[in-house]
Amino acid sequence: MLKIPSHQVAGHHASSATRGPLIDDSGRFYKPLQGDERGSAEVTFYDQFTSNTQIPDHIRKFFPIYYGTKVMQASDGSEHPHIVLEDLTTHRENPTIMDIKIGSRTWGPDASDAYIEKCMKRDRETTTVKLGFRISGLQIYINEGVGYYKPTRDRVLKSSVDDVRLFFKKFVSSDPNVESGMGPDRDLASLVYGGPNGILAQLLELKAWFEDQIIYHFSACSLLFMFEKGLVLEGGSPNAQVKIIDFAHVTEGNGVIDHNFLGGLCSLIKFISVAIGDQNGHSQ
Repeated sequence: MLKIPSHQVAGHHASSATRGPLIDDSGRFYKPLQGDERGSAEVTFYDQFTSNTQIPDHIRKFFPIYYGTKVMQASDGSEHPHIVLEDLTTHRENPTIMDIKIGSRTWGPDASDAYIEKCMKRDRETTTVKLGFRISGLQIYINEGVGYYKPTRDRVLKSSVDDVRLFFKKFVSSDPNVESGMGPDRDLASLVYGGPNGILAQLLELKAWFEDQIIYHFSACSLLFMFEKGLVLEGGSPNAQVKIIDFAHVTEGNGVIDHNFLGGLCSLIKFISVAIGDQNGHSQ
């Protein structure tokens, strides 16, 4: 049985009028291929990345498992190819999730003038140019009675720098009134962002690889932050995790370090450190 992902926070959502991702009960995520060269580019990346022996295991863990492609039939009888990936939330209960697009520009090196113009407009309207990244969507688990705080896509994309700073604080707040807009308490910051297995440590691990890797040129990719707030509130581990997704604009590296993605990643690390008052200042 295929169903619409309940924890999708960004991108096109599947409906009777829109083709979007689906999931099944076996832990697989079916992403429709984009109709232009972006769809084939993402398949090419996954095919090459999966078999590339130059990718170290400690980096491969940040990427979704790839199961190939599959042509699927819609309710109207039409068929469309999908990329089949692991469902990153399948083993999580009530996950808190943030989707962040990385880089101060969100188009690939081979993009058309029309597509670049479209991206530049969006980048200038969001925090992409100012910060080197933007939040694309998020959901924050409150508790069993309240459910989730999940701002609209329009609300998130129109966020100012101060709004983004507030979202990062809300993300790790234990306050059940996080939706009210009052100052979040950041009580979970040291557990989720900090520590040897926290989000900042994982970002620094990725940063070290991106400072050296010249295999691929990454553009307009996103990072998913995930943790289980319910477990933390009960005294357990947050199981914080970072994943890289969206590879429709990735090309071969051509022997050049990808400074746009790396710069955005460095900006994100510094921003989180400052936003949570990290005295260690993981901004190097």
